[in-house]
Amino acid sequence: MPLVTSKEMFKKAYEGGYAIGAFNVNNMEIIQGITEAAKEENAPLILQVSAGARKYANHTYLMKLVEAAIIETGLPICLHLDHGDTFELCKSCIDGGFTSVMIDGSHHSFEDNIALTRQVVDYAHAKGVTVEGELGRLAGIEDAVNVSAEDASYTNPAQVQEFVERTGVDSLAIAIGTSHGAYKFKPGQKPQLRFDILEEVEKRLPGFPIVLHGASSVIPEYVETINKYGGKMPDAIGIPEDMLRKAASMAVCKINIDS
Repeated sequence: MPLVTSKEMFKKAYEGGYAIGAFNVNNMEIIQGITEAAKEENAPLILQVSAGARKYANHTYLMKLVEAAIIETGLPICLHLDHGDTFELCKSCIDGGFTSVMIDGSHHSFEDNIALTRQVVDYAHAKGVTVEGELGRLAGIEDAVNVSAEDASYTNPAQVQEFVERTGVDSLAIAIGTSHGAYKFKPGQKPQLRFDILEEVEKRLPGFPIVLHGASSVIPEYVETINKYGGKMPDAIGIPEDMLRKAASMAVCKINIDS
């Protein structure tokens, strides 16, 4: 079975009211662990690679590891570029065999974001590759993405329809209160997501796949174990699983897991 795109995955997920797990990978052990768990659950899977992970592990090695995972598991797997920030990076991944890319132009103006995203979409679609765009900015740190709380912004639902129509993206990452990294909420702060924004986006883009970045659930027992044996992860808080299930029952078809 060859690598697949996310298009058919998202269609089934939307209709079924569930989301696909998209896991960041950068070495053999992580790829083995994730794909073996997915095989146990007979679950479709997105493996995603950041620019930093691609530089660290080497494009060719990553491709061969993912190909091996497909042979070993027989699962439908999509290989996705996470947070591509330039046309050149996206093009390199597309030419190198990735079946999906994200172009993150959220740090640009609305018009510049559209222009950059459209450029990537035109090239990717000609090669049969799907594209994820982004509107709104998540706070937190992940790989080369570093956004302060002051610079973060929720997605404006009034912009999503125009953005999708003018860019032609296949899915859209939005900001509703998740954040990159293991520290998603302040100590004592009750986890909250802006489901009102998600609901409004769903109304304006019926049937369209939405993506949540920074959506890892940080398991408290694991944090306790890490701290007990010399690690330092004080106050690490993730997204509660009930919130992720609610998001998946709405328009969210892809949930990113890295922390």
